Amino acid sequence: MLKRIYRFFSGQHSAVLGFVRNDGGRLAAGFQGGAGDCVVRAIAIAAERPYLEVYEALRNANAHYAEHRSTRLAKQIAVRGSTPRNGNHRSVFHDYILSLGFEWVPTMALGQGCQVHMRSTEIPAGRLIVKVSKHLSAVIDGVIHDTHNPARGGTRCVYGYYIQKR
Repeated sequence: MLKRIYRFFSGQHSAVLGFVRNDGGRLAAGFQGGAGDCVVRAIAIAAERPYLEVYEALRNANAHYAEHRSTRLAKQIAVRGSTPRNGNHRSVFHDYILSLGFEWVPTMALGQGCQVHMRSTEIPAGRLIVKVSKHLSAVIDGVIHDTHNPARGGTRCVYGYYIQKR
Protein backbone atom coordinates (compact mmCIF):
# COMPACT_ATOMS: atom_id res chain seq x y z
CA MET A 1 0.00 0.00 0.00
CA LEU A 2 2.78 2.42 0.86
CA LYS A 3 4.47 1.71 -2.49
CA ARG A 4 1.27 2.68 -4.34
CA ILE A 5 0.98 5.91 -2.37
CA TYR A 6 4.65 6.70 -3.04
CA ARG A 7 4.24 6.01 -6.78
CA PHE A 8 1.19 8.26 -6.93
CA PHE A 9 2.82 11.22 -5.21
CA SER A 10 6.17 10.76 -6.96
CA GLY A 11 4.52 10.90 -10.39
CA GLN A 12 5.45 7.32 -11.30
CA HIS A 13 1.81 6.45 -11.99
CA SER A 14 1.80 8.73 -15.03
CA ALA A 15 4.80 6.96 -16.55
CA VAL A 16 3.05 3.58 -16.82
CA LEU A 17 3.28 2.14 -20.33
CA GLY A 18 0.10 1.64 -22.34
CA PHE A 19 -1.04 -1.88 -23.16
CA VAL A 20 -2.57 -3.54 -26.23
CA ARG A 21 -3.44 -7.23 -26.25
CA ASN A 22 -1.61 -8.72 -29.25
CA ASP A 23 -0.76 -12.35 -30.00
CA GLY A 24 1.61 -11.37 -32.81
CA GLY A 25 -0.40 -13.26 -35.41
CA ARG A 26 -0.30 -16.60 -33.59
CA LEU A 27 -4.02 -17.33 -33.94
CA ALA A 28 -4.06 -16.20 -37.58
CA ALA A 29 -1.15 -18.59 -38.26
CA GLY A 30 -3.35 -21.47 -37.11
CA PHE A 31 -1.90 -22.05 -33.63
CA GLN A 32 -4.32 -22.70 -30.79
CA GLY A 33 -4.13 -22.84 -27.02
CA GLY A 34 -1.55 -21.39 -24.71
CA ALA A 35 2.18 -21.52 -25.24
CA GLY A 36 5.39 -20.09 -23.82
CA ASP A 37 6.12 -18.37 -27.12
CA CYS A 38 6.94 -14.86 -25.92
CA VAL A 39 10.15 -14.76 -27.97
CA VAL A 40 8.36 -15.55 -31.24
CA ARG A 41 5.51 -13.17 -30.42
CA ALA A 42 7.73 -10.24 -29.39
CA ILE A 43 9.93 -10.57 -32.49
CA ALA A 44 6.95 -10.91 -34.84
CA ILE A 45 5.32 -7.78 -33.41
CA ALA A 46 8.39 -5.55 -33.12
CA ALA A 47 9.94 -6.60 -36.44
CA GLU A 48 6.57 -6.58 -38.24
CA ARG A 49 7.14 -10.13 -39.51
CA PRO A 50 4.59 -12.91 -39.91
CA TYR A 51 4.36 -15.13 -36.83
CA LEU A 52 4.93 -18.31 -38.85
CA GLU A 53 8.08 -16.88 -40.48
CA VAL A 54 9.61 -16.08 -37.07
CA TYR A 55 8.46 -19.41 -35.62
CA GLU A 56 10.12 -21.38 -38.43
CA ALA A 57 13.31 -19.31 -38.28
CA LEU A 58 13.64 -19.96 -34.55
CA ARG A 59 12.78 -23.64 -34.94
CA ASN A 60 15.55 -23.95 -37.52
CA ALA A 61 17.95 -21.98 -35.31
CA ASN A 62 17.16 -24.27 -32.35
CA ALA A 63 17.73 -27.38 -34.48
CA HIS A 64 21.00 -26.00 -35.85
CA TYR A 65 22.20 -25.08 -32.35
CA ALA A 66 21.36 -28.55 -31.00
CA GLU A 67 23.09 -30.27 -33.92
CA HIS A 68 26.30 -28.21 -34.00
CA ARG A 69 27.01 -27.49 -30.34
CA SER A 70 28.03 -29.76 -27.50
CA THR A 71 26.77 -27.65 -24.60
CA ARG A 72 24.23 -28.62 -21.96
CA LEU A 73 21.73 -26.28 -23.64
CA ALA A 74 22.22 -28.04 -26.98
CA LYS A 75 21.51 -31.38 -25.32
CA GLN A 76 18.37 -29.98 -23.67
CA ILE A 77 17.12 -28.67 -27.02
CA ALA A 78 17.82 -32.04 -28.64
CA VAL A 79 15.80 -33.84 -25.94
CA ARG A 80 12.78 -31.51 -25.81
CA GLY A 81 12.76 -30.80 -29.55
CA SER A 82 13.50 -27.69 -31.54
CA THR A 83 10.05 -26.13 -31.24
CA PRO A 84 10.07 -22.51 -30.04
CA ARG A 85 6.61 -23.09 -28.56
CA ASN A 86 7.97 -23.58 -25.06
CA GLY A 87 10.60 -20.87 -24.96
CA ASN A 88 13.92 -20.04 -26.56
CA HIS A 89 17.31 -19.37 -25.09
CA ARG A 90 19.20 -16.12 -25.64
CA SER A 91 22.08 -18.10 -27.15
CA VAL A 92 19.73 -18.98 -29.99
CA PHE A 93 17.51 -15.92 -30.50
CA HIS A 94 20.06 -13.11 -29.96
CA ASP A 95 21.78 -13.37 -33.35
CA TYR A 96 18.43 -13.77 -35.12
CA ILE A 97 17.09 -10.54 -33.60
CA LEU A 98 20.30 -8.70 -34.54
CA SER A 99 19.97 -9.98 -38.12
CA LEU A 100 16.55 -8.28 -38.32
CA GLY A 101 18.12 -4.85 -37.83
CA PHE A 102 17.92 -4.49 -34.06
CA GLU A 103 20.70 -3.58 -31.68
CA TRP A 104 21.05 -4.79 -28.07
CA VAL A 105 21.15 -2.16 -25.31
CA PRO A 106 21.94 -3.61 -21.86
CA THR A 107 20.42 -1.70 -18.95
CA MET A 108 21.77 -3.75 -16.07
CA ALA A 109 25.20 -5.02 -15.03
CA LEU A 110 26.33 -7.50 -12.40
CA GLY A 111 26.03 -6.03 -8.92
CA GLN A 112 24.50 -2.83 -10.23
CA GLY A 113 20.88 -3.37 -9.29
CA CYS A 114 17.88 -2.33 -11.33
CA GLN A 115 18.34 1.00 -13.10
CA VAL A 116 15.56 0.86 -15.72
CA HIS A 117 11.92 -0.14 -15.21
CA MET A 118 9.02 -0.68 -17.63
CA ARG A 119 8.03 2.99 -17.59
CA SER A 120 7.64 5.41 -20.46
CA THR A 121 10.09 7.78 -18.78
CA GLU A 122 12.82 5.13 -18.60
CA ILE A 123 12.77 3.40 -21.98
CA PRO A 124 13.07 5.11 -25.36
CA ALA A 125 10.42 5.49 -28.03
CA GLY A 126 10.62 3.27 -31.09
CA ARG A 127 10.19 -0.43 -31.80
CA LEU A 128 11.66 -2.39 -28.89
CA ILE A 129 11.92 -5.98 -27.76
CA VAL A 130 12.25 -5.64 -23.99
CA LYS A 131 13.93 -8.32 -21.83
CA VAL A 132 12.54 -8.72 -18.33
CA SER A 133 12.88 -11.72 -16.02
CA LYS A 134 11.97 -14.87 -17.98
CA HIS A 135 10.07 -12.91 -20.64
CA LEU A 136 10.41 -10.84 -23.82
CA SER A 137 7.79 -8.26 -24.74
CA ALA A 138 7.31 -5.89 -27.67
CA VAL A 139 7.03 -2.20 -26.79
CA ILE A 140 6.18 0.21 -29.58
CA ASP A 141 6.36 3.93 -28.83
CA GLY A 142 5.52 3.46 -25.15
CA VAL A 143 2.80 0.84 -25.63
CA ILE A 144 3.27 -2.82 -24.64
CA HIS A 145 2.03 -5.27 -27.28
CA ASP A 146 1.66 -8.69 -25.65
CA THR A 147 -0.90 -11.26 -24.50
CA HIS A 148 -0.61 -9.92 -20.93
CA ASN A 149 0.81 -6.82 -19.29
CA PRO A 150 4.22 -7.69 -17.81
CA ALA A 151 5.00 -4.19 -16.46
CA ARG A 152 3.75 -4.80 -12.91
CA GLY A 153 2.53 -1.24 -12.70
CA GLY A 154 5.87 0.16 -13.89
CA THR A 155 7.95 -1.63 -11.24
CA ARG A 156 9.28 -4.49 -13.40
CA CYS A 157 13.01 -4.31 -13.98
CA VAL A 158 14.25 -4.17 -17.58
CA TYR A 159 17.47 -6.14 -18.12
CA GLY A 160 17.95 -4.67 -21.56
CA TYR A 161 16.21 -4.17 -24.85
CA TYR A 162 16.66 -4.61 -28.57
CA ILE A 163 15.90 -1.41 -30.46
CA GLN A 164 15.27 -1.27 -34.18
CA LYS A 165 17.92 0.75 -36.01
CA ARG A 166 16.49 3.53 -38.13
